[in-house]
Amino acid sequence: MQGNKKELALKESHPDRNAQFEHINGQTKLFISEEEPVISIDAKKKENIGNFKNNGAEYQPAKNPVKVLDHDFPIIKNGKATPYGVYDVGKNEGFVNVGISYDTAEFAGNSILKWWEAMGKNAYPNATKLMITADSGGSNGYRVRLWKVKLQEIANLLNMPVYVTHYPPSTSKWNKIEHRLFSFISINWRGKPLVDLMTIVNFIDSTTNDFGLTVSCSFDADIYKKGVRISKDDLDAVNIERHPFHGEWNYVISPDL
Repeated sequence: MQGNKKELALKESHPDRNAQFEHINGQTKLFISEEEPVISIDAKKKENIGNFKNNGAEYQPAKNPVKVLDHDFPIIKNGKATPYGVYDVGKNEGFVNVGISYDTAEFAGNSILKWWEAMGKNAYPNATKLMITADSGGSNGYRVRLWKVKLQEIANLLNMPVYVTHYPPSTSKWNKIEHRLFSFISINWRGKPLVDLMTIVNFIDSTTNDFGLTVSCSFDADIYKKGVRISKDDLDAVNIERHPFHGEWNYVISPDL
């Protein structure tokens, strides 16, 4: 007996997919060898808040399972939780900013800034640059103008250049945050209803594994607007330098002069 295996792709792989993986790997090793921060970022899937069924199973007294609602329709007044994660590749540490609004580039950028204030600046007091690995789509996608503008703000506030590398399209499952942080969060709360925001925060905050993973979690009550337009002039003001190899995926944003 064998289960299904997700392997067939709807689209052909990008011809430079492996070369981009090699580029990301080389940059990561270089930064870590220089004791500079390397973070993997992404938004975990939104979670309905309430007494809903959560996939997985946990020990309970025989014939006495946890009782949950008999439907999965979202409860509007409860809303949804959007966990945005920052995973420190070199130190095996995670930070998750749980929002209740839309997953936007502003939310992504603020999550990185929260990580820096909560963990990054203490872990890297002598940092001179920051490396970010991200998916090619979503709120931190390489085509998102607001993402570039927010990165400029981060570079200015941290007073250091921000090196960004994007995974090629349709390869997000290789982003380290997926299998080094998010998977263990899902294991930690499997079979347990996410009845309220504090339950979600506490489950994330208590996540660990046999490899020494530690996780910190915060709650973000800000409301982020969708569809914020960035003008060409605003985009042109970003102090960006693109790498010769796929400059759309690999670039550096330096602080304003």
